[in-house]
Amino acid sequence: MLYIFDLGNVIVDIDFNRVLGVWSDYSRIPLANLQKSFVMGDTFHRHERGQISDEEFAAAVCEEMDMALSFEQFATGWQAVFVALRSEVIALMSKLRERGHRVVVLSNTNRLHTNFWPGEYPQIAEAADKIYLSQDMGMRKPDAEIYQKLLEAEGFSADRAIFFDDNVDNIKGAQQAGITSILVTGKETLPDYFAKNPC
Repeated sequence: MLYIFDLGNVIVDIDFNRVLGVWSDYSRIPLANLQKSFVMGDTFHRHERGQISDEEFAAAVCEEMDMALSFEQFATGWQAVFVALRSEVIALMSKLRERGHRVVVLSNTNRLHTNFWPGEYPQIAEAADKIYLSQDMGMRKPDAEIYQKLLEAEGFSADRAIFFDDNVDNIKGAQQAGITSILVTGKETLPDYFAKNPC
């Protein structure tokens, strides 16, 4: 079987309020104001597809949110999103590979984040056969093409794949591609799933 794991809030806990907190400290704009103006819109999606540079992304977001930050200040905040590794998921991924299954990561991410988390959490690369990143693929979840591209690259049919993600839209996209998809709603989701479905 092919097991596909999302990154944020599946393998690593993330919290965008931490990002906004750092930006608030640097910009002196109240956190509540930033929370209201922060949107994952077109600029965010284009960055995840690798269509704009980190610098262009930072400038656009600062303009959209009316923040006066240097690129370094923006980046420090942007990388604060990562909270902690879910070691129990790393253990599950490693166990799946030991039992002969293929284990990959499929993440909507961006250069600024991939300059940070691989060094911070080397266990992820160690526990996965391959890591697929949206900015490298030029596409992002929940677009149907990203799931098809992954299946083709891995040489698996959709009915031989299982996908774990914390985003409902991403789950629906994978289901439309014919992939069995499990919505991760908390840290108990994956251990519970594998307790009921031994690999």
